[in-house]
Amino acid sequence: MKRSGAATILMLLAGMAFVPVAAAAGAALSGKALKELVTGKRIYLQTPFGGEFPLYYRSDGTVKGDGTALGLGRFLAPKETGKWWVKGDNLCQQWPTWYKGRTTCFTIEKTGPGTIKWFRDDGKVGTARIGN
Repeated sequence: MKRSGAATILMLLAGMAFVPVAAAAGAALSGKALKELVTGKRIYLQTPFGGEFPLYYRSDGTVKGDGTALGLGRFLAPKETGKWWVKGDNLCQQWPTWYKGRTTCFTIEKTGPGTIKWFRDDGKVGTARIGN
């Protein structure tokens, strides 16, 4: 598959990996709280397929994504390592090829013990659970 075809499939799958949900009443986390929440943790994004897409936010500022459990390897590079940082009250990340290398930022609301709701700067919204 051509690189442009793989990128198109990634964008389609990435859009489907984010489950739209109704707005919650929780307050967005501050920058310091965001950093404490994700550093050294795996965040499992809920997908409409019933699976989870894990992102591991390492303390060195790298984030590892791995979609192999979802079978994404048939369509594209299922694993990638990018970088993450907190800017103001937003969690931002950038991948070398996913999202065409574009930076995306999120506001995060804690919805319960070990669960969050995220709002991406392009209007996508979803939920996730926090692991170790």
